[in-house]
Amino acid sequence: MMGDETRIGILLAGHAPDEIRKDMGNYDRMFADLLAGHGFTYDTYAVVDGEFPPGVDAADGWLITGSKHGAYEDHDWIPPLEEFIRAVRDDGRPMVGICFGHQIIAQALGGKVEKFEGGWAVGRQNYRIEGQPLQLNAWHQDQVVELPEGAKVIGESEFCRNAALLYGDSIYTVQPHPEHTNAFVERLIESRGRGLVPDVLLDGALAQTDRPTDAQIVADRMAHFLKRGA
Repeated sequence: MMGDETRIGILLAGHAPDEIRKDMGNYDRMFADLLAGHGFTYDTYAVVDGEFPPGVDAADGWLITGSKHGAYEDHDWIPPLEEFIRAVRDDGRPMVGICFGHQIIAQALGGKVEKFEGGWAVGRQNYRIEGQPLQLNAWHQDQVVELPEGAKVIGESEFCRNAALLYGDSIYTVQPHPEHTNAFVERLIESRGRGLVPDVLLDGALAQTDRPTDAQIVADRMAHFLKRGA
């Protein structure tokens, strides 16, 4: 395990909507809040804007955020991000991926991501991750539908069979969003959800935002993992 000043590089694959970001911060801040108390320091690289780290050794561990973009879409920043993911894998440094991060890691390592024909998962969802029932917020239509070689499924839901993946002792990824607070989900529904996601799903998600999630359990697992305690 590394020391108390573990440096985490956050690869920002998207930005929170402008009208939310001014009040709640961007995704890197949400992860810093989620992982508070674990002794991490952070450097953020907005890969979605073409800003990449100088190398895999620029941080002790790496975290890839969510994004409104699809891993399979044609963006100039996707291929170099995939190359960086493979370099981190080869180097053996710990890496965590959330939602889009979960998907792009799988794709970079040989898996397949596609728009799920079953539609969207939005808001509080029931998962079983590493044998433990957990309620976590989600926001996705894309899913990992084919696993890369070496990926082990450690989490699933009725909606998403590949909801959490483990690659040896160095890469841990989850489809849901532990960094999404209920207040953020409420704002996201109104700013980005209406007209994109069926209203019946959004209204159902809003009805659940007064119920707690198990985000801290996943946050502690992420932190343990990033400190090489897997």
